[in-house]
Amino acid sequence: MTSIKKTKIAVLAGDGIGPEVTQQAIKVMNAVTERFGGYFEYCFADVGAVAIDRTGSPLPDITLEACLNADAILFGAIGDPKYDNDPKAKVRPEQGLLKLRKELGLYANIRPVTTYERLLHLSPLREDRIKGVDLVIYRELTGGIYFGEKGTSEDGQQAFDTCTYQVEEIQRIAKLAFEQALLRRGKVTLVDKANVMETSRLWRKTVQEMAEDYPDVELDFMFVDNAAMQLIQNPRQFDVMLTSNMFGDILSDEASVLAGSLGLLPSASIGLHTSLFEPIHGSYPQAAGQDIANPMAAILSAAMLVESLGMAEAARAIRLAVQHILEKGFGTPELQPSAVYGCSQIGDLAALLVADPDEEILVREDKLQQKISTII
Repeated sequence: MTSIKKTKIAVLAGDGIGPEVTQQAIKVMNAVTERFGGYFEYCFADVGAVAIDRTGSPLPDITLEACLNADAILFGAIGDPKYDNDPKAKVRPEQGLLKLRKELGLYANIRPVTTYERLLHLSPLREDRIKGVDLVIYRELTGGIYFGEKGTSEDGQQAFDTCTYQVEEIQRIAKLAFEQALLRRGKVTLVDKANVMETSRLWRKTVQEMAEDYPDVELDFMFVDNAAMQLIQNPRQFDVMLTSNMFGDILSDEASVLAGSLGLLPSASIGLHTSLFEPIHGSYPQAAGQDIANPMAAILSAAMLVESLGMAEAARAIRLAVQHILEKGFGTPELQPSAVYGCSQIGDLAALLVADPDEEILVREDKLQQKISTII
């Protein structure tokens, strides 16, 4: 049995369904401490639209301080229609997340994409194309065109966005990608546009040189337009995809449809000071407060969080719980499950499965049904 020390977690639930799904992740993390020992100390702070409403800033100083003092950050979602629908708004929720990434040095975004047998029918792709997909995208997060110099001419007739990368920015995320490949199937695919862009040529040169230190990893290259097509035609070919900020933003959203629901996909942003874990979905304000949001991505983000703390057994317990719930046909409405449950009920069930040390609960339907009846 593994013991854990006191761990400080900054909780930034954010907007819309963020607080609801984050609460379910916290239930599961508390179940981890019940089963494996130790405890988490939570510090709750505002970010996004709710922070603008209360302080005028999407990332208040007190929130940033809480993150800098934390061992890890559990993040919900940000966004609000009143800002999305106002092109003249000078302060936006998303600015808080971009600033957080920069201030914390969150340089690597990691998005695993796994398909579940029971949910293959939810994907827009044919089942034979997506069955068995298991890939992870490593996206550089603090450089490139999103953070380069930008501007608009005084007459409004011209605008520019500059894409810039330094070798060390490429090296630090490529190192993570190569190391992850050694733990998986041993393949890294660098996605770039080296036939057109100087920054992509720098990426390719740098990664090629680094590959010499990883002889057990197969390295191949793919232009981003081809990669977008290959993700649809044959996604099983990918193991670890490594790419720049903008390409990774687009490709990871494209890859998200493979699983059939944004509510199933977690992510991690690895930083210089700390790391942040969040579901990839947005704030979905239309569903807020209705207890219908899918908390699976937030719960799986919690699995990535505890794994980053060296708690591999606890992370495995969380993933087993999620897999079992899905295989039994339980879920929130958008998964079209055979048994529909609310967001909070799924959180209760996942926490129950993680906390119970009796692994039989993962295979015995009668016992599971008995347990479910006590939380509904």
